[in-house]
Amino acid sequence: MARYRDGLKVATCLFEAAAWHRTVKVICRCGHFGLFHPHGVWWHFHRRGWDDNFGAARQKFWCRECARRLGKRIRPNAIDLVDASPQITLTLPDEREWKRIVNRFRG
Repeated sequence: MARYRDGLKVATCLFEAAAWHRTVKVICRCGHFGLFHPHGVWWHFHRRGWDDNFGAARQKFWCRECARRLGKRIRPNAIDLVDASPQITLTLPDEREWKRIVNRFRG
């Protein structure tokens, strides 16, 4: 459920990011970042039954640059929401499925 900061809603999970059409920015401690299409990331987590809260979701991401350089998966420092265009698009849910989930969320 969204929380409020300075009177504005702040998303706390990938579903809210998708519902509000905000690009998901995953930031590594090395400075690299990935901009993910919110619907694709949420759908990826939803299909696998993973928790989509940002704290839990952080443990599922890793930096490719650090993995290539260090030989191990390094987890990101933060997940943020931005208005930039996404660079990475995963498989998107079909429109019927997305509308069904949104209606269940509203209900």
